[in-house]
Amino acid sequence: MTTFDIKMPKLGESITEGTIVAWSVKVGDAVKEDDILFEVTTAKVNAEIPSPVEGTVLEILFKEGDTVSVGTVVVIMQIEGENAEEPEVSHDTPPDAIETSSAEVKEEKWYSPVVLKLANEANIPMAELDKIQGSGYLGRLSKKDIQRYIIQKKNGVTAPSVTVAKKTEPVVEDRVQPPVVSSNEDQIVEMDAVRRIIADHMVLSKKTSPHVTTFVEVDVTKLVEWRKRNKDSFLQHEGISLTYMPAIVEAATKALIAYPQVNASVDGYRMILKKRINIGIAVALDDGNLVVPVVHDADKLSISGLAHTMDSLAANARANKLKIDDIQGGTFTITNFGTFKNIAGTPIINQPQVAILGVGYIVKKPAVLETADGDVIAIRHKMILSLSYDHRIVNGALGGRFLLHIAEYLENWDSK
Repeated sequence: MTTFDIKMPKLGESITEGTIVAWSVKVGDAVKEDDILFEVTTAKVNAEIPSPVEGTVLEILFKEGDTVSVGTVVVIMQIEGENAEEPEVSHDTPPDAIETSSAEVKEEKWYSPVVLKLANEANIPMAELDKIQGSGYLGRLSKKDIQRYIIQKKNGVTAPSVTVAKKTEPVVEDRVQPPVVSSNEDQIVEMDAVRRIIADHMVLSKKTSPHVTTFVEVDVTKLVEWRKRNKDSFLQHEGISLTYMPAIVEAATKALIAYPQVNASVDGYRMILKKRINIGIAVALDDGNLVVPVVHDADKLSISGLAHTMDSLAANARANKLKIDDIQGGTFTITNFGTFKNIAGTPIINQPQVAILGVGYIVKKPAVLETADGDVIAIRHKMILSLSYDHRIVNGALGGRFLLHIAEYLENWDSK
């Protein structure tokens, strides 16, 4: 009998565990490749986990409500029929040994028996197989991917490869939490699974990155007047409300282009400067938790495109319909304190990013303006922006210039 171990997948950067919400199968069920096995929740998203192989559920190792570390085996499948001839193999296995090997895949990358069979028939070694970009769940190489690659190879077309940066774990010091005393009058409420994961993620971020927060007050009067002039026509033509966030995201993308060291991650003593600008937008849910869906390639979207993308992501987040791709790959995060009429805040960095922008509430204030006839006092719309950044690679000068770039872009909004 050939078996196949299905592990808890990594559902996003810095996610180390997930909580099983519901099982869609039971022991003895026959499943096909990509049939849903179970639903899992993390700090960022709920996801349905499909089966990478066709077979029969032999053993379920965890029950609903269990929190499981990434890489832990959660269900064992019995592979039947034709697939049983090509079990999961080690990356060290030579191509002519694929058909008979029963070793398990090392690390987290694995392939379905069908993919291995096709690769073996086409004499594609494991080293080459590892470099093929997959289009399946979490980048998994599907049957269509390998078939397409084989055809391209025969025609002399080289498919894009995947480069994975070597990861080093941060060194943090464990500290003992002081005892908490409660009385009979106090109410004790257990954190739900998402809240526990968020709590761990926030503690990890503070242990990992030396946080510094810088503030700037921005005169957004021109932006407010622009929105006032265009909000009715925008709603009529686009079908969604025009908020300030698309403008703020656009301003952030311009700053990230100007200062790429802020669009980065830290790996040991290496700085990884990200080519793509993928901006996460924190969304508050009705249950009090937060998720951070990602606007991918935000620098390539217009104001209308940003507005539609953010509106769709927020709606899906609140309806618990976000997909894995919707919360992965973020390189910079924005959180809007102004939603709750808070004027400012000191947000915690969303690891493994190195900076996060906080947006405060827009208020009317008296301000001194310089004119040709001298200084005058006028009513202006002011907003405080805060930037928390990782002082390992973003110092005060860089953080200050970056934040000022955003401020000046918003203050001169009418000039575009």
